Amino acid sequence: MWAREPGFATLIYIILEQQVSLASAKAVFDRLTSAVAGPLTAARFLALNDSTLKSAGFSRQKIAYGKNIAALIEEGRLDLGALGAADDEVVRSTLLRIKGVGPWTTEIYLLRALNRPDAWPGGDLALAVAVQEIRRLPERPTPLELETIAEPWRPWRAVAARLLWQYYLNRPARPVGDRIARKT
Repeated sequence: MWAREPGFATLIYIILEQQVSLASAKAVFDRLTSAVAGPLTAARFLALNDSTLKSAGFSRQKIAYGKNIAALIEEGRLDLGALGAADDEVVRSTLLRIKGVGPWTTEIYLLRALNRPDAWPGGDLALAVAVQEIRRLPERPTPLELETIAEPWRPWRAVAARLLWQYYLNRPARPVGDRIARKT
């Protein structure tokens, strides 16, 4: 199920996964956790300098996002623990107000950290590729088209996402000529 513990470390990990491969994000996260003394907390993240974060593989932008989130937590303006008891819309509105946290990151946090059954990261590339291949669509569906396709799966869209990710990760290799045309 790829579940993760709710909290700062998971939110940082998800931010690292934005627009990169899972392997790349894991490598950066592993270097980050090696750089801190003990569990990854907001305070420990703030104690790291930019050079250390860059050495771990953070971009300048992701350093800024991480420091902002850590500062919000340290200042008491963001309580990720309280989000576990909040409904999905409160979680979405809270996280979407944070710079660097967009709809994909929010939905992944709902799905993986809070284990919400109807979370749906419609902007996820792997989901789009899986849906395109399974439905034999001539083009990769847009995020809006994925939302429409997933609508009948409510209130269990997170289950569908997990199944589609498994398909994507385990799909058979196809000769180049047999692949479905994809948008670039």
